[in-house]
Amino acid sequence: QVRLVESGGELVQPGGSLRLSCAASGTIFSINNMGWYRQAPGKQRELVASITSGGYTNYADSVKGRFTISRDNAKNTVYLQMSSLKPEDTAVYYCTAQIWTLPTRRGDYWGQGTQVTVSS
Repeated sequence: QVRLVESGGELVQPGGSLRLSCAASGTIFSINNMGWYRQAPGKQRELVASITSGGYTNYADSVKGRFTISRDNAKNTVYLQMSSLKPEDTAVYYCTAQIWTLPTRRGDYWGQGTQVTVSS
């Protein structure tokens, strides 16, 4: 059984910063890509950022230069450092990970989501 648990979402003023964390637990052999998606009310879920096991990163154009994704492989944890937050960043943020639970079994897992609200 594998779980992804996010934390760090809260209400923040425009221009502020937040750091989201997502820890994977359970039977984990190894983890490939990890990432963050977000879904705003009435909109489709969209990719925010992703990071490979080797540290290669990819960002949505809307967050480039403001958000930084990182991971701690020893802790099976991915982070999203968000700065210069805008009201349009308001959304539920979900983490996801490609996890090998056995050398021959891989699955895509999602966290339950954490709410980020940017408002004055």
